[in-house]
Amino acid sequence: MNVLCVGDIVGKAGRHALEECLPSIKKEYKVDFTIVNGENAAGGAGLTPRIAGQLFRAGADFLTLGDHTWDKHELIEYLEEEQRIIRPANFPEGTPGKGWAVAQCGDYKIGVVNLLGRVFMRYNVDCPFRALQKIAAEIKKETHIIFVDFHAETTSEKVAAGLFADGDITALFGTHTHIQTADAKVLPKGTAYVTDLGMTGPYDSVIGQNKEKIIGRFWTGMPVRFEVATEDPQLCGVVVDVDPQTGLAHKITSIQRRIT
Repeated sequence: MNVLCVGDIVGKAGRHALEECLPSIKKEYKVDFTIVNGENAAGGAGLTPRIAGQLFRAGADFLTLGDHTWDKHELIEYLEEEQRIIRPANFPEGTPGKGWAVAQCGDYKIGVVNLLGRVFMRYNVDCPFRALQKIAAEIKKETHIIFVDFHAETTSEKVAAGLFADGDITALFGTHTHIQTADAKVLPKGTAYVTDLGMTGPYDSVIGQNKEKIIGRFWTGMPVRFEVATEDPQLCGVVVDVDPQTGLAHKITSIQRRIT
C-alpha cells in the first residue's frame, strides 16, 4: 500500500499545484490513499467548505488542519458534517469537529490523526504525546495503519514525537514550517518519519508570502500586511510504502514536483 502525504496547501497557487501535479504522482507511485494538509488553502490562512471541495475533487482523500483551523468561521459548522476533515486532536474537549478518524482504503482501513505542537504555538493545547498514545490505542481496535500529521513549529518537538511513536504507528510527518526537510527515513522500529513535508504552494516567496513585503519587514522592523505569493507553484510531500499486515513502513520517498 502506498500513501501520499502532501504538505501545506498555500493559497490559489498551492491549489493549482495540487490539481496539476497530483494525477501524475498518483500514477507514478501507484498511490492508494492521499492525505493533504489544507489549513492554509484559503487565501493563505484557513480553509472554507468550497475550497475543501476543490481539494477533494483534485484527489485528496483526507484533509488535516493546524493552527489556522479557526481562521475561516464558515468551516466550524462544516467540520461537524464532513467526515474527511480533521482538526488537531489535542484542542480542548468540546471543540467542534474531530481530531482523528478511520478511513476505508480498499480492503484495509487507515487511521489519520492530526496533532498540534505546543512549543512556540499560539494555542494552549493538551499534550500531543499523551493524546497520540491514547488515540493510537483506540485506532488499533480497528487497524494498525496509522498516519499522524504533527503540525508544529520546532524541529526538536517533531523529532521527539517521531521517536516517541516509533513502532507504534505507521508514519509521523511534520507540517507547518513550509520547507521540506532532508531527513525522510524509516525509524528503527518501523515508523516512517519526516520533520516537515514542505509546502505545496508558491516557492518564489518567503514560505508562501510575498517576498518583498517579508524582506521589508525584516529590514525595517515595521509590521506589514501579509500577501500570499503566486509564482513558481510546486507540490511537496512524501510517499510511504506500507506493509498493511503489520502497519509498519517499508520505505518513505520525498516528493518535490514543479508545474511544467
